[in-house]
Amino acid sequence: MSDSFREAMLGQIPKLRAYATALTGSSVEADDLVQDALVRVWRFRDAFQPGTNIAAWMFRILKNEFLTQRTRRRPMVEDPDGQLSGQLTCDPDQEWRLQYGEILDALPLLPDDNRDALLLVVAGGLSYQEAAHVCGCDVGVLKGRIRRARVRLAELTDLGSPKLSAQRGREADGLRAAMLN
Repeated sequence: MSDSFREAMLGQIPKLRAYATALTGSSVEADDLVQDALVRVWRFRDAFQPGTNIAAWMFRILKNEFLTQRTRRRPMVEDPDGQLSGQLTCDPDQEWRLQYGEILDALPLLPDDNRDALLLVVAGGLSYQEAAHVCGCDVGVLKGRIRRARVRLAELTDLGSPKLSAQRGREADGLRAAMLN
């Protein structure tokens, strides 16, 4: 079981990283989260039941690890007036970064169930069936959650606006199509 398990586990890393990046909003934090989740996956590999969905199992472990870390996380530097954080920011120089930033800012505003369903399918690359298994719901319920999440994201980020393509160019058209489909 070890060699086939190892190969199946390694095959899921890009999808786990995409999902972790969407959850954390930072590629550095995502890498740490994926590494921590992989350590747990490997440590509990004997608990995995062959013949079941390894992707769903690994995504569940990653999400649980994220929730555990989020509850433990404390601010490292107090910045009540925002002076330090204001010095650390810079304006994005590319349009797609602005759009990506808008989406990342809007994601926490979505209901948890809808956001998780959307991230599992769009960022995680899971099928509807796999994502439904991770969320513990029927495929129809999952599709409804994803649709509501996409519509709400489009509203929050103005991706549904007809004037968008004139304002933001071809990159926005592709992003809008991905979010609304």
